[in-house]
Parts: sequence; C-alpha cells; structure tokens
Amino acid sequence: MGLNGSRTFVGFGLGPIQAGLFLAEALNSGAFKRLVVAEVAPDLVNAVRQCDGLLAVNVAHADGLERQAIGPIEILNPAEKLDREVLTDAIAEADEIATALPSVDYYGLGSEVSVARLLAAGLREKALRGHPLAVIYTAENNNHAAQLLEEQVMAEVVEHDRPHVAAHIRFLNTVIGKMSLVVTDPNEIADYGLAPLTSTSHRAVLVETFNRILISRIDFDGGFDRGLQVFEEKEDLLPFEEAKLYGHNATHALGGYLGALAGGTTMSELGTLGLLPFLRSAFIEESGEALIQRHQGIDPLFTHAGYTEYADDLLIRMTNPLLHDRVDRITRDTERKLGWDDRLIGTMRAVLASRIHPFRYAVGAAAASASLDPAVVDHPDAVTPLLERIWRKPARDSSPLVDAIKLGLASLRRWRDSGFADHATLEHR
Repeated sequence: MGLNGSRTFVGFGLGPIQAGLFLAEALNSGAFKRLVVAEVAPDLVNAVRQCDGLLAVNVAHADGLERQAIGPIEILNPAEKLDREVLTDAIAEADEIATALPSVDYYGLGSEVSVARLLAAGLREKALRGHPLAVIYTAENNNHAAQLLEEQVMAEVVEHDRPHVAAHIRFLNTVIGKMSLVVTDPNEIADYGLAPLTSTSHRAVLVETFNRILISRIDFDGGFDRGLQVFEEKEDLLPFEEAKLYGHNATHALGGYLGALAGGTTMSELGTLGLLPFLRSAFIEESGEALIQRHQGIDPLFTHAGYTEYADDLLIRMTNPLLHDRVDRITRDTERKLGWDDRLIGTMRAVLASRIHPFRYAVGAAAASASLDPAVVDHPDAVTPLLERIWRKPARDSSPLVDAIKLGLASLRRWRDSGFADHATLEHR
C-alpha cells in the first residue's frame, strides 16, 4: 500500500524483526507517511543511504520465498549530532515507535546516545509541542521490557515534566512468535536465493510470513487508533508470554540440541532424524498440560484443542526448509538458555509445579549441558556443579531438576549408543 498515510513510525535498530515485521507491516498498513530508523552501525547506515532508503526482505512461505520491498526509510545514526536532532523531531512527531534491539541491556548503553535518553528527549518535545499521543512497542523478548524501558526513559526526564510526558506515551510489551534470521555468508545468500538487505549490503534478512503479534492493552482515555492494526491487544500478556517461552522457545531449543547431537545442521532435518514425535509430545503433554492447568479459561489457546493446534502449527513452521534455520544458531548462548528462568529450566519448573514429570524437556536440558561439557553424558554427577554455577541456586532448591536432568543424560547415553537410531530410548522415564 506504500507511504500514503499521515502517521510517522520510528524504529530503534535495523535487525530482522524491525525490517521484516515492524517496517513491513507499517508499509503494508498504508497508514504511514514516514518511516524512520535509528541505527548505530555505520556500515549499515551507509548501505541504506546508498540505496536511497530502499530495503529488501525475504519472506519464507510454506511453498516458496517472496522478496518484499521496504521503504523508502530514513535512517539516522544517533552518534551524529545532526542525525540526533532529526531523530528527536521524528520521535516528537511519531505515532508509533518500536525498539527491536538484541536485549533490554541496550536501553541504557551509550550515555548521550542511549535509547532511553534519545526517547526522553523526543518525548519531552512531543509533550511541549502538544504533538500526538504515541505508543512504544518493546520487542526485546523480555516479559518486562516495557516496564524497564519506561523506568529508564522517565529517569532521563526532569521530575517536573514527567507527568506531562507520561500522559503522551504508553510503553507496550509484545509477544512476537515470528521466526527470523540474518544471513551474512555470501555463499549462503547465493545458495538460498536471497536478496541482500540493500544492493551494497553483505547481509540478508529472512523472516517467516507469520504476523500474529500480541501486544499489551493500550489504556489511553478515549482509546488510541493504531496504524499497525494487525497486532492484537491483550489485557494480560503473561499467559501468552509463557506459551511462547515454555512452548515455542523451549521446544525450539529441545529440537536444536537433539538435532545437533544427532548430526543435523538445520531444523528442517528434524523430521528426517525422526525427532518430531518426541518434540510434539514434549510440547503438548508437558508444556501444554502445565499451561492449560495454569491458564484455562483465559483464552481458547489454553484448551487441549487450542494448544494442540498451536503446537502442530509451530512444529511445521520451525522445520520449514525455506527458513534455513541452522541448529548452531538455535544452540548458541547455551548458558543463557539453561538459565533458571529461561526456556528449558523455566519450562521444567513450570511443569513440575503442575505435578507433571518433565522428562522430555529434561532430555533437552541434558543435551544442552552436554554441549557445554560432553563428559556429563558418561559422568552425570558432573552436571550438578555445571548447572549450579549457571543457576547460582542452592542444591536443595534445584535437586528435583538436577535429578530429572541426570535421567535425561542416561536417556541420551542410550540414544547415542544406539547410533541415534532408537528414539524409544529418549522416552525412558
């Protein structure tokens, strides 16, 4: 539909979610006249400027790739004084803003050019000029991202101005189940038939077509007319955040670590490796049963039929060969993924709290542990200090988890000894 509307959109960070979700949906909506992105990587800023702000995003459907043209966008480097001034004006003018950064830790980085300080400057101008109300979508995959960003932004606003600034803005959490990646290997870009992000760029953005994104309820008096109408507001996002973390993310990680052990290189090989029935059982019988107990009645998702449909759809999407999703991407940053509140251990804790034995996710945690120290498969007692170092929790709190993971290591040992052929060994409880 193009840039035929009346609104202004501002994004922070030009990663795959910003380009392949927020910018793409803003363009498709026809509601915006201006798309502005703040980006601190000089090479990326220069590449976008050299192509007059025109981007290309690759969208993986079930049956083929689509190349989607995005833009033109205005890209600004906050490290440059003139760009910073333009960005302040754009924020003051903006109706919708999105942060899509590697993590919430980036909100305060950079002192003068931190995201929090830049937003504070622009929002102060918005309040002073009486410019339109705005919302900020926080897309950092953190259940409390909106609250964290709001605290840091308001800390940059002088106390006297805070109520007036707060009246003009709402910070929103998001649940974004859209899978995406950046491909930087020139051979892979060519082999996969991808369009580079720009004509001079050495990276390509690849996203799936999925766009059912959930956001916090917007509570402006009199309501708020969103340009990004494709997003769905929820009164309470926590149940859906748990479904993403304990269902989507946990099963994705489980598949990645098992696929890596069995010699797979891409997630699309999980079917060939015979692992999908095990993943489906974990998704539905462990994660699903726990979350249905916890959230039944809130939404059709938290029923046996609804959660089964959710799991089956995600397993198809996770293994879409056109996404070229590599297991080494899924299995990186293992210590974080074995964190006390993260996808594998957090899921096991939620399942145990529902009086269900999480033996399949325990196999996933065992496989993740083995990726850090392969010796634990044959010496399971060695996993205890490894995990307790990561968790920083006393053994008495973690003993049910450690015991389950040791059983998972025994299952992995039998599976390995069968040449990764006898999947029934993984089902041993």
